Amino acid sequence: MADKLGPIRAQLEGNIKSDIKLLQGLAAVMETEPNINQTRFAEIGRRLFSRPMRLTDVSIVDGTTTTFIYPYLPNQPAVGQLFSSDPEDIKAASSAEKNNTFVVARPHISTLNKRSMKIFYPFNYGEGLAGADHMPQEETNTRRLLVGTVEVDRLFRESGLTDPSLDLNIALYDNIDRKGAPIFDNGPLTQTALLTLTVNIGAQSWILAASPKNLSNEAAADASTRRIMMFFLAFMILAPILWVAKLLEERQTNIAELNEQKRELRSVSQRLQLALDASQIGVWELDIASGRLHWDARMRQLYAMDPDISETDIEAWKNRIHPEDREATTKRFDNAIRTNTDYSTQFRITTETGEVRHLRAFGAVYRDAHFRKKIVGVNWSITADVKMQEDLQKAKTALELQNHALEDARLAMEHSSLHDPLTGLANRRYLDKHLAKIQPAHAANGMAAVLHIDLDRFKDINDTLGHAAGDTMLRHVANQINALTNQNDFAARIGGDEFVVVCQSPKGMAEEQAKAMGEALITAINQPIPWEGQECRVGASVGIALIPPSLDSMELALINADIALYEAKRRGKNRLEFFSDTLKEATFATKRTADAILRSLENDEFIPYFQPQFDAHTLQIIGVEALARWQHPEQGLLSPAAFLTVAESLNVVAEIDKAILKQTIKAAKRWEENNLDALHVSVNISAQRLFDDGLMERLARMPLPAGGLSFELLESIAFDDKDEAASTAIDQIKALGIEIEIDDFGTGYSSILSLLKLSPRRLKIDRQLTLPILESKPQRRLIGSIVDIGKSLGIDIIAEGVETMQHAEILRDLGCHILQGYALAKPMSGDDLFALLTEANATRKVSAIG
Repeated sequence: MADKLGPIRAQLEGNIKSDIKLLQGLAAVMETEPNINQTRFAEIGRRLFSRPMRLTDVSIVDGTTTTFIYPYLPNQPAVGQLFSSDPEDIKAASSAEKNNTFVVARPHISTLNKRSMKIFYPFNYGEGLAGADHMPQEETNTRRLLVGTVEVDRLFRESGLTDPSLDLNIALYDNIDRKGAPIFDNGPLTQTALLTLTVNIGAQSWILAASPKNLSNEAAADASTRRIMMFFLAFMILAPILWVAKLLEERQTNIAELNEQKRELRSVSQRLQLALDASQIGVWELDIASGRLHWDARMRQLYAMDPDISETDIEAWKNRIHPEDREATTKRFDNAIRTNTDYSTQFRITTETGEVRHLRAFGAVYRDAHFRKKIVGVNWSITADVKMQEDLQKAKTALELQNHALEDARLAMEHSSLHDPLTGLANRRYLDKHLAKIQPAHAANGMAAVLHIDLDRFKDINDTLGHAAGDTMLRHVANQINALTNQNDFAARIGGDEFVVVCQSPKGMAEEQAKAMGEALITAINQPIPWEGQECRVGASVGIALIPPSLDSMELALINADIALYEAKRRGKNRLEFFSDTLKEATFATKRTADAILRSLENDEFIPYFQPQFDAHTLQIIGVEALARWQHPEQGLLSPAAFLTVAESLNVVAEIDKAILKQTIKAAKRWEENNLDALHVSVNISAQRLFDDGLMERLARMPLPAGGLSFELLESIAFDDKDEAASTAIDQIKALGIEIEIDDFGTGYSSILSLLKLSPRRLKIDRQLTLPILESKPQRRLIGSIVDIGKSLGIDIIAEGVETMQHAEILRDLGCHILQGYALAKPMSGDDLFALLTEANATRKVSAIG
């Protein structure tokens, strides 16, 4: 008996564990998909149920509520409801959640009147179920239950418990002490020959008990025999009666079915006739042997035939076909009859009035109940469709013509969008497209070069002769470029007077050809052009950048060419320069300096350094010159030589002058507040500053130092007698009580006339003249002449570059009034000057007391 019961126990364990494994795998999927919804759960369920299994449904339970379920449609009412009302199910679910292990509940009768049992499998779900809107937020982070419903009868059947050949009475208990009713039994057990085995399903254990069937007592056997005899006698009496009743029932059923079929046939016939009438389809039938052709009323209308004639012959039909379609149509018809295939065609017919109609036909060969070969079919008019197609074709042809016109217009617009309307050359947009196109190809074809051309003196022509003359010059330049470039080159106008030429060259010859091209362009552009009786001429500066195969960006090539162009203009214009790494680094350094200058202006990092000026006879400090210094955040203190050129290119020299003047006035106020010597202050001013619109208004509001204020102007600025605006500005400055000094006198192109015109308060002799006086007598005589001119005009003379005390003595003897130089004092910060003045003041007070 054990050899029969053991396999049943093993199969039962295996089947239950197999169902649990399915739920375990599904739970693993759930734990990896925190945002699952019903659609996704149904998709996973379909895959799971794609093969036969004992599970009838799977669901996810939050707390006690069913959140998702598969299959969804038959179980939809369960979503959002209590997962079960059975106490055993609720107890099993609570145990599974509490002990964090799967629990198999006791089987019970389901709502579908089938025996089923539920397996509860707990799993963690970190982010909460997507779509579980009915659950409170605080509950969406607890453990969930995956519930599978097992079909119990199938489980027992597939486990061998219901095998009819089994000669054992079997009972299955879901508890180890066999209390209560068994969950399965097929007969009474005999305690004298009872065998029990344990069915292990994880943390649970079931008991499988069995005893042989042949140990039942004889009384039971006799009772069974009597029951069988009585049943046989009853059957012999009742069987004929039941058979007759069954025949009568079947007869009534057949009569009802026949009547239903008749009603259905009438309904189908009516629907068919309605469909034929609505679709205007005519039906025909041909008896192939006799040639008789039967037409319905719609067919007669389609062919404009006599409505009273329902039969005709095949020849009458053929005669109605349009002559151009007759041969092909009849050939297809005859072929369908010969080969017993379907017939489908389209043709034209001609009515008696000469009207042409387009028809479509379909037919099929068959044999009727008398085995006569016939062909039945339908015709319907497609005349309106054909005319519509013809109209559509005409419209299509017209549309194609319109599209051609639009394409021509598009091409014209595209050409306009890619070319400069004045010169006909490509514009910047076309240049970008061309560079993008040659970018992957230039490596294989050698090197290319970009020439950036900028016209010199073009603005002068535009300003003096007008834009018409400027346009003529631009067309002249474009013509010269077109004449010097070939079909492999690309030329574009990218700005007002800026042009770009991209040329490709064989390997190793790009630099030579680019240089030759640039020189030829400069020469050709320099050719004079007559304009309204006079010659106009412009120059050209050219920057060239080679494009090696390793260059990543064509935009970078344009930048490099622009850098080279800037260098060509810086070095005198009307020339060409090649881009190089050295030039690139210098440009980047200039840019870094420019950026730093702008930041420093915002952060007040341009400060004054003061160099004292001394009375030539007493050597007492009588004034200071405020010198601009840059307190660079990284490089420390820098002199103007390190930043002046870049500042001029940025047009911020006036801003620097403004910052220095502001801080100098502040320093002078500090001296006054501390009762120090009232020193005369000299501040440098640039040409840009003279033309500042708000300069005079700000100077008028500015308090002047007690010792006086002077603006130092470079000789080249002060004596430029062509600039009347500068002279006017200087007169306004002097009217405000600010004196004018001429700096670096003797190094420019000064004239006595301009000196008389400006009437400066002081002249400062440049250090280049003062340094050689120790050995050079002519240099002494030159300085003496300058002193004499100053005395005659009432102008004080300041000598800078006093490097030794011997310089001081000679310059004093030559008649200089004020001395400035390293031998006397170096430039110093405002705090150092304040300390120096404080010390000098204290020394004088001590001397006075003594």
